[in-house]
Amino acid sequence: MIESILRVVIADDERPARSFLGAVLRSMTDVKVVGEATGGAEAIQLIERLRPDVAMLDLQMPEIDGLSVVRLVRRRFLPLVIFVTAFDEYAVKAFEVNAVDYLTKPVSETRLREAVRRARERLERADLKQEAATQLREAVGSYERSAPAPRLDRIPIRQKGDILLLPVMQLASIVAEGELLHLTTIRQERHTISYRLKDLEARLDPAKFIRLGRGVLANIDVIVRVTPMPGGLYSVRLQNGQELDVSRIQSRLLRSRLLQL
Repeated sequence: MIESILRVVIADDERPARSFLGAVLRSMTDVKVVGEATGGAEAIQLIERLRPDVAMLDLQMPEIDGLSVVRLVRRRFLPLVIFVTAFDEYAVKAFEVNAVDYLTKPVSETRLREAVRRARERLERADLKQEAATQLREAVGSYERSAPAPRLDRIPIRQKGDILLLPVMQLASIVAEGELLHLTTIRQERHTISYRLKDLEARLDPAKFIRLGRGVLANIDVIVRVTPMPGGLYSVRLQNGQELDVSRIQSRLLRSRLLQL
């Protein structure tokens, strides 16, 4: 059983939406708003520090959105999640199929109270609580596979208790190793994230990044030298000193894209 008081964290970058949710929740005698966040990075910190029963996450927050919060919060701290979103057909479909609760803006008080009731029911039953965690992960995956991927300007990276927002154009290369991606910056800083290369590539500007091989992407603007190799292959040198080999297929694409006037 959970405590009689349902502890909630709200995360929304829009003040009016945040204020409305907070006002309705505070009018409920069995709910306590323990924290409010104006963005995803702050939401992650509040969730891991305060350990709420429920997190209400705006899906479309800039920089670190609601989905990224779910990915970046350490699994043992992840509460029950209710997404709040402007109508998004991909999100609605993903959440409905996976029975994950969501609220569409403008949120009605009746629908918000219903979401709280359903959250309490899930949390009071161990079987439903475990099922909710599984459904949440499935819903996030389903949404990301079906929704048009917005371009990334920054990549959120966990660094102990902080979230580093790495500007995409500071990247020199991205190298895949299994389910990990090793990011190297122009200044030779190195970071590792858990993400699929093809998913990250879909969110990068194709005019700025080029695939050098099955598991390698490079920032076109930091390629300073291309060296021909035997068999029609190439090797590239980046501004940060990295030397990367180019696969046979990508060598043809690189030649047509960069080596012809």
